[in-house]
Amino acid sequence: MIRGRERVSTQVQNWLTSYPSVSVVATGGTITYDGDYKIHTFLSSANFIVTAGGDVEYLAVAGGGGGGGDIGGGGGAGGLRTAAGFAVTSQAYSIVVGAGGAGNTGNDKGANGSDSVFDSITSTGGGGGGGGTSNRSGAVGGSGGGGSGTNAGSAGTAGQGYAGGDGAIGATGGGGGAGAVGDTGVTSTSNGAGGTGESSDISSASVDYAGGGGGGGQAGNATGGTASYGGGAGGVSGGNGIAGTVNTGGGGGGGGYYGGDGASGGSGIIILRYKYK
Repeated sequence: MIRGRERVSTQVQNWLTSYPSVSVVATGGTITYDGDYKIHTFLSSANFIVTAGGDVEYLAVAGGGGGGGDIGGGGGAGGLRTAAGFAVTSQAYSIVVGAGGAGNTGNDKGANGSDSVFDSITSTGGGGGGGGTSNRSGAVGGSGGGGSGTNAGSAGTAGQGYAGGDGAIGATGGGGGAGAVGDTGVTSTSNGAGGTGESSDISSASVDYAGGGGGGGQAGNATGGTASYGGGAGGVSGGNGIAGTVNTGGGGGGGGYYGGDGASGGSGIIILRYKYK
């Protein structure tokens, strides 16, 4: 015969056995909710402070690369990493959100974007686009910068982004994106588009991230390389490139011919999500 106290004890034990483990408890960033999920969005560097550990899902996007100047290649997108099941413990985690790289205001290569970091996860800054007359090959990065002239685009980082597009005579390549290689420049009137990025719904809505910047255009009837997923378009005939969108890691557009400035890459972002009930 099970006495009343024993029956209650048995019920509690059964409940503890069958009920899921206690969820993560944490603060930091901008906090929002989506059903059973708690979401921490970091638009700039801060701390993620955990008081009860567990598993989180993360999105980490680095800063995009800047576009090259004076018919320059498009900047590569910041590296993008995302996964679920990342274990956190009770401690303060430093969150580093990478800045976008500066576009070149002369005829040289754009600057690389800065890395975004969450614990052991590092997303690599995007590569700068190649310059109009100097350092024309673009830079290696999370996604690679596009080339200018007959110079090749540069490589991306495995698992984070793709290579920039190659240049051609009088043409420029688009920066690589998290989802695809940047387009190759074809002629002086057809410049490379930035590589597409990726969409994520970790924030509860589908948002586009990490597209490459478009290559800068030649004179006359040229069009600058287009861009999407936060990347900026290339400038035309002395016009400046368009900057990558902030907090997307998009690459900056290359500057147009006759003195157009390359544009800056967009800053990165880190988003963490977990079930809280």
